[in-house]
Amino acid sequence: MIDTVELMRKVGNIRILTSHLVDDQLAGDYHSTFKGQGIEFDEVREYMVGDDVRDIDWNVTARTGFPYLKRYSEERELTVMFVVDVSGSQSYSSTPRPKSELAAELTCLLALTSIRNQDNIGLVLFSDRIVKTIPPRKGRKAVMRLVREVLAADEASGGTDIAGALNYLGSILHRKAVVFLISDFQDEGWERRISITARRHDLVCCHLSDPCEMNLPDAGIVELEDPETGETAWVDTSAKAVREAFAANAAAGMQSLENTFKSNRIDTMSLSTAEDPIHSVRSFFRRRAAKKKR
Repeated sequence: MIDTVELMRKVGNIRILTSHLVDDQLAGDYHSTFKGQGIEFDEVREYMVGDDVRDIDWNVTARTGFPYLKRYSEERELTVMFVVDVSGSQSYSSTPRPKSELAAELTCLLALTSIRNQDNIGLVLFSDRIVKTIPPRKGRKAVMRLVREVLAADEASGGTDIAGALNYLGSILHRKAVVFLISDFQDEGWERRISITARRHDLVCCHLSDPCEMNLPDAGIVELEDPETGETAWVDTSAKAVREAFAANAAAGMQSLENTFKSNRIDTMSLSTAEDPIHSVRSFFRRRAAKKKR
């Protein structure tokens, strides 16, 4: 049973934590990083020497007797969807912040930045099924609802079905959108579906991790449990060979993940429960802006 008072406390803390981080610089970086879906007619103005004659509005020119140009502006409004993994592994943490809270902080940070640019924001929560869907809306209330729903799903259990979530997303999104897929990617068989999604939408994969998922601490003989299957095993973490094998396997998994993203030209963010997400967000915006300039 979810403690409503505790839930609202967490929502309030995340709102306070992230609101002051969404400054003009971050909003500006977001605006330049995610372009609108096209251009729309804005106004006409008088022709000036050096203007492109192909932009002349011949109807207005004929009525006034003077040459006029059509001016266009970017069709700025975007749909931004947050597809957030709330499977059992999201509750894991070796730090005070579990991956579920990191996901909520990241969602809040990106959503607040989105609404500063008047974009519509929506949410899909998933585990091995679709847990919750919120259609795209505008405004600060929409942000707080998204954060509340991510945190309320903190106790979700079960496995992870990334392909199923993306397949569902494809069935409800009929126009190109910016999609933030937030997960620890502890799943298999999603590579083909993610490739399809990346071709249809502006997909950004946000990989969440915990320090102990990469390096096993020396804690003696401990019982480890898979939070998604419930399976347990006793492991002697004091054995150097065990820790080295664990680290090697984790590194190989990370490399495979990075290769999949790179081969599909998918932009990524890597976030750890031990670090503030604002650094990863700023770094991502700067990398993407630099790439667009090349």
